Amino acid sequence: MLTCPQISSTAAATHALRRHPASLCVAVRAIEARARLAENGNLALSYRLRGDPEGIRIPEPALPSASDGLWQHTCFEAFVAAVDGPEYREFNFSPSGQWANYRFSAGRQRDFGFIPAVAPQIAFHRCTDGRRLDAVIASELLPAGAILNIGLAAVIEARDGSASYWALTHCAAQPDFHLRQSFSLTLQRPTP
Repeated sequence: MLTCPQISSTAAATHALRRHPASLCVAVRAIEARARLAENGNLALSYRLRGDPEGIRIPEPALPSASDGLWQHTCFEAFVAAVDGPEYREFNFSPSGQWANYRFSAGRQRDFGFIPAVAPQIAFHRCTDGRRLDAVIASELLPAGAILNIGLAAVIEARDGSASYWALTHCAAQPDFHLRQSFSLTLQRPTP
């Protein structure tokens, strides 16, 4: 785990993730996220968790590798779709360094034959008032399209084993990050 370096305030707008009202988490005061499409088409993400790190279960460091079930523990997520199609991608980033990348042809219709061409880059940092996870998703892992709708989310596992669910917006009585209405951030790819 690295110490928390500063991020340029001009890198991307900061977006507050909101806790789903059906879940509780006293250890987290706030989660902020940033998303930016780089000139090369890569998607750069940063999640900043503010609160009491001792009240949160953080997965132990592991070799960077693909792994399923990361959402069952503290995990940061991104859902990315082109505005003009039903297909979308799900990315899970664990503080352990493990990751997951799924392709869906439509709502929760997973393409089990999908094998990611490259791994995302992940860095997890200690900060004085919490933690930060940075991730870079290569452009070839993103859906085709000039304009992308993005849902940013997090699952936080408390020391007692309970989970809280955080997202830009919640559109259902129970937490559901796959709902297209939740992909509320719009980014346009840079033009060459």
